[in-house]
Amino acid sequence: MNRGPLRLGTRRSPMAVAQSMLVSAAITAKTGREIELVGIESAGDTSRELLTQIGGTGVFVSSLRASLLAGEVDFAVHSLKDLPTGPADGIALAAVPGRDDPRDALAARDGAKLADLPAGARIGTGSPRRAAQLLILRPDIQPVPVRGNAGTRLSKIATGELDAVVLAHAGLARIGRLDAVSQVFDPDEMLPAAGQGALAVECCDGREDLVALLGTIDDPVSRAATTAERTLLGALQAGCSAPVGAYAAGTDVLRLRGVVVAADGGMALRGSASGTLAEAEVIGRQVAADLLGRGAASFMAVSGGHLSSGDDDK
Repeated sequence: MNRGPLRLGTRRSPMAVAQSMLVSAAITAKTGREIELVGIESAGDTSRELLTQIGGTGVFVSSLRASLLAGEVDFAVHSLKDLPTGPADGIALAAVPGRDDPRDALAARDGAKLADLPAGARIGTGSPRRAAQLLILRPDIQPVPVRGNAGTRLSKIATGELDAVVLAHAGLARIGRLDAVSQVFDPDEMLPAAGQGALAVECCDGREDLVALLGTIDDPVSRAATTAERTLLGALQAGCSAPVGAYAAGTDVLRLRGVVVAADGGMALRGSASGTLAEAEVIGRQVAADLLGRGAASFMAVSGGHLSSGDDDK
């Protein structure tokens, strides 16, 4: 392997750069290798359309993968929930580092919690999953589709355009904006997206030496938990507009919970299963089969392709 700096491909958003710097520091600490960041623009960053209109969160991944396959960068870092569930030709998921807080967080004016907001409050989110679960908790609020980075979304509260926004707790922590959080939703209230809070480190699968080097920061528990969640999502074959939540946790025994919610929040199907870390895929398929057997397909837009989480990436 060339002993020069490794080239890390990253989107240019503040959150993506922060995530890449965390991974870079961890790899250097483990291996001593120097790393340089290479900014890459994705269609998801340049388009102002809603993600459900431009192909789901996979649009954040394709440009980075193309740069990998072209040899322009050595490896790339993504939010794991952005990855489509199916395998990508020529690409290896070399590491899933230790997962950060997977929960969703509310940021509201004057530190208000969800219960404090007035009827008709406008809550911004680009995620059908979050919008549907918000409507279960507060049927009288109004979810508002929103795009832009976390800072842009938070600014809409200050200007009065929105009363609150919902974002990933982990993402706000990575950009140093936990001061904006007024409430953190327990998974019993709002199940996160499959893979939320986790990062994915990818490289070309033919570079076995690099796969091994990047694997030094892999966390087996985080990989197993997110594998269970993503297997559930893939087995459901939900379209990118489907409100699907999934969360697995545990060290010796892994427990997976899944939910499929009607877009209007009027009905939700929930399922769960447990197993060992090695059985992550098995329990993901088990929960999916249970939900489908109880009519989950009627909640979802069916898609023939491999899926990402159906969420926005914040």
